[in-house]
Amino acid sequence: MADHESPISIHGGGTLAKAIVSQEQDHWSVPEGSILASWTRRFASFVIDVVIVFSVLMVVTGGMIRNALNLSLWISADFHYAAAFSAILLSSHWFYWRITGLIYSRSLGQKMLGLAIVCDDGEKLTSKMWDRRSAWKLLFLIPIVNIYIGLYEIARISQRHTHQSNLDLSVGTIVAHAFSLPPASRRHIK
Repeated sequence: MADHESPISIHGGGTLAKAIVSQEQDHWSVPEGSILASWTRRFASFVIDVVIVFSVLMVVTGGMIRNALNLSLWISADFHYAAAFSAILLSSHWFYWRITGLIYSRSLGQKMLGLAIVCDDGEKLTSKMWDRRSAWKLLFLIPIVNIYIGLYEIARISQRHTHQSNLDLSVGTIVAHAFSLPPASRRHIK
């Protein structure tokens, strides 16, 4: 037996099962020992984030931000007020996700639920990656569109062994429980 090579070879470390699944399903690697976030935790953190931003905007605008959701205003001659408040609502969410991402490496909702976002190799996300994630998440705020995209993303998260949404795949990230990440991968997470 010593005169020939082993029929099994693993490139890049990890277990044989992880290597097989990764090769067969063409998914990115996941830091060893990471517990990946379920869609329910991710959805709950998203709801917390929206409540935080909307609450702050309600206080700052004296409740006027509700006009972004006012259907009768949208179909009236003064629809530009609704459009302006919608722009404020969307840009506020974008800034919130981007700034909290750059500062904490996650949003406040994700921090409350113990989640962390890291690159597929466990490294810190770049500013450009946070921009893309923040912009994509705005689709979840658009009525009707959010239902279709949300259900599709939930299906993708549930079907993939890496629990990655299409957003995660396009940016190259994973969402995991912060405590389960290797120490080197969570050193930048606050």
